[in-house]
Amino acid sequence: MRHLVYLFALTIISNLSFSQKTKREYYELKVYHYKDSIQEKILDNYFSQAYIPAIHKVGIRTVGVFKAIANDTAAEKVLYVLTPFKSLDEFTSTDKKLNSDKDYLQNGSAYLDAAYNKAPYTRTESILLYAFELAPKLTASGLQSPKSERLYELRSYESPTEKLYGNKVKMFNQGGEIDIFSRLGFNSVFYGEVIAGSHMPNLMYLTTYDNRKSRDEHWKAFSDDPSVKKLFAMEEYKNNVSKAEIIFLRPTVYSEL
Repeated sequence: MRHLVYLFALTIISNLSFSQKTKREYYELKVYHYKDSIQEKILDNYFSQAYIPAIHKVGIRTVGVFKAIANDTAAEKVLYVLTPFKSLDEFTSTDKKLNSDKDYLQNGSAYLDAAYNKAPYTRTESILLYAFELAPKLTASGLQSPKSERLYELRSYESPTEKLYGNKVKMFNQGGEIDIFSRLGFNSVFYGEVIAGSHMPNLMYLTTYDNRKSRDEHWKAFSDDPSVKKLFAMEEYKNNVSKAEIIFLRPTVYSEL
């Protein structure tokens, strides 16, 4: 009898652990627009010396910070910060916790206490995402190449209607598109449904490569794959994307992804 009770307890614990492991995360993708090296330096110092160390203290494990490759020639430059949260409560309470951290306030003072006429950015925007059902957690890419050579590809797919958007999300999950990306080694960091942002309805995902050549080879393998051709030929998934945006990124030296 004791043996049966023990096995029953183990089963409950195992199920709880599985539930916790597969609980879907939330992501904030914060976008910073800036104009020059002065603002860039303040942003870099803030994230590397203040934000990331402080975010670790409140239990958030990994933060990715990226710069658009287009920054090399663009007048307006862009920096992306990806932070995972276990829940909406954690998302809404984190700023308060950071602002009670003396080290954070001191180390981030150049950013936090910037004068009105010396702002560290020209504008920011925040995108809140909910992880896909079959990709519930953020995953580090595992790339071994130097960060200066890596290519990260952020994709945003907008849909004509909410129903067609749900259909595209289903295509990734139950339709098997996530499985195809995994099988072909795309090193996907996250897949997320945008639940608050300036362009909706849409989803976003981030894949990673050792370099541009590797990226092109992966997408050729994707387009040539029989499973991909079969999936995209299905009438069920027709016309579910009205706009696709591709942004190429490189990780900062202090990025944890």
